[in-house]
Amino acid sequence: MIHSIITGVGHYVPERVVTNFDLAEVMDTNDEWIQERTGIVERRHIEPDSKISSTDLGVIAARNALEDAGITAQDIDFILFATLSPDYYFPGNGVLVQKELGCRTIGAMDIRNQCSGFVYAMSTADAFIKAGIYKNILVIGAEVHSFGLDMSDEGRGVSVIFGDGAGAVIVSASEEEGRGILSTNLHSEGEYAEELAVTFPGTKKGWSDELLKEGNTLTKKEIYPYMNGNYVFKHAVTRFPESIVEALTAANKKPEDLDLFIPHQANLRISQFVQKQLGLPDEKVYNNIMRYGNTTAASIPIALSEAKKEGKIKKGDLVLMTAFGAGFTWGSVLMNW
Repeated sequence: MIHSIITGVGHYVPERVVTNFDLAEVMDTNDEWIQERTGIVERRHIEPDSKISSTDLGVIAARNALEDAGITAQDIDFILFATLSPDYYFPGNGVLVQKELGCRTIGAMDIRNQCSGFVYAMSTADAFIKAGIYKNILVIGAEVHSFGLDMSDEGRGVSVIFGDGAGAVIVSASEEEGRGILSTNLHSEGEYAEELAVTFPGTKKGWSDELLKEGNTLTKKEIYPYMNGNYVFKHAVTRFPESIVEALTAANKKPEDLDLFIPHQANLRISQFVQKQLGLPDEKVYNNIMRYGNTTAASIPIALSEAKKEGKIKKGDLVLMTAFGAGFTWGSVLMNW
């Protein structure tokens, strides 16, 4: 029987560290306020005007994952790229990675599910692998948020949260017993789409002429990311546990069977709330939001890569990855490492 296993992981974050104290110099905020509400101490941003893109970050993470797996770009037969910050409106980042890595003329697909993007991509990769269509799939989650954040007092509720970075994994076909993805689940609730969104540009709000015309009526809420923070928090702490229970039940497992839980790094308070509900000790939960902020689609693969490098994951461990984000979308991937 074919199983989907992770054979390589890698990540990359920009060198530029932006602390809470740095943000306090440009907006009305402070370190205590940010840490109390989010758990974030610092995040990484690309250098201003550097033109570094989410593809650029993703390519570095991908090369690290390929090295970790001991394979080359020629061994990859499909690419899945999860991002909310693509280089272009179109085409997607997947094809740009295909070019930069020098892969064969393989398929490449972008997945636009924001914070849940990596979980959606992993579930998609698992389906392809189990169907026998592909053998080695490159899955990337990468974001450059810093170019589009409102660094003013009005935008502080969102801008203090997000950071730039990329993570990547190689998902491969294996017949080895005792390893592989055990269950996945994906959900959405579009009723709440505009509670966490960037609504411009798009066919609904218009295009560049809207910005240029006299008497432009666009507001910051329409141009910059908008988040109804309390609303998102309330739904996240409900959907996280639901998805986790669904994933564990499908594999006939219980929370105490987990060796490591890697939640999407949206807010440390959400992670802590869920951890308490599951009754998991600190050593079984991996958080790095304090160092990187919320890197949306990149957050889980960055954490996965760091956890492996720190020796927190070993062969056969039961690992759970769960995410919740814009859409609303949420889901989980449960696997034996």
